[in-house]
Amino acid sequence: MKHIGILAHSAEGSSLCYLTICHEGTSRIGDHMHPDISMSIIPMGLSMPDWESGDLAAIRQRLANSASRLSAAGCDYFVCPDNTAHLALETNGPDLELPGLHIADVVASEASRLGYRKLGILGTKWIMTKPMYFSAAKARGLDAIAPGENDQKFINETIFSELCNGVFADNTRAHYVEIIERLKSQGCDAVVLGCTEIPALISPAQSPLPTLDSTRLLAQHALDVALGGKELPTWRGGPF
Repeated sequence: MKHIGILAHSAEGSSLCYLTICHEGTSRIGDHMHPDISMSIIPMGLSMPDWESGDLAAIRQRLANSASRLSAAGCDYFVCPDNTAHLALETNGPDLELPGLHIADVVASEASRLGYRKLGILGTKWIMTKPMYFSAAKARGLDAIAPGENDQKFINETIFSELCNGVFADNTRAHYVEIIERLKSQGCDAVVLGCTEIPALISPAQSPLPTLDSTRLLAQHALDVALGGKELPTWRGGPF
């Protein structure tokens, strides 16, 4: 089995990714079994001023430092269970010391496999306004839209004030359900949970649309690679 590196940026999303790999490993390999996993997480708080100022190079360097730690730990490849962090990883710079899976590629590939045609994109304000997911969808012949401006503001605020802190309130969940209903009325046939904390708030049973859980899909793909069912990735940062 390959050694998986989790290049973490936010605590909740990386924890869910880690647990998913462990639980899926048990179901596929045997009791208490999973691939070797190492994690590196530099506090996200150090990067928050850079996100607001748009200094993606500084964020990329921190993430590159984590990739170096994972390489030194013997990891064969990395997964980064943070959608927004991929915007920094995609910027130009030296190759990362490990190859990694790209979360938007994993999600868009699954959406195409399942036959969805129009995706609603939920995530931080950067995910909902930058091209990453929209380009990944378009590359597979899929349409994608984001919620309206007011809904985007609510989602972004609750991600950082609640979800990233492990707070999952019923009234917030109800508001997300309303937002997904609006995306459904606009013709979406699935919704991308494009912030790795959102799956902890909204379950498939609670969503008015089928969910594409970016965290668990990434974890499952990582396990497939570790077990030899999928090829090792080759992307080492930069434009995907």
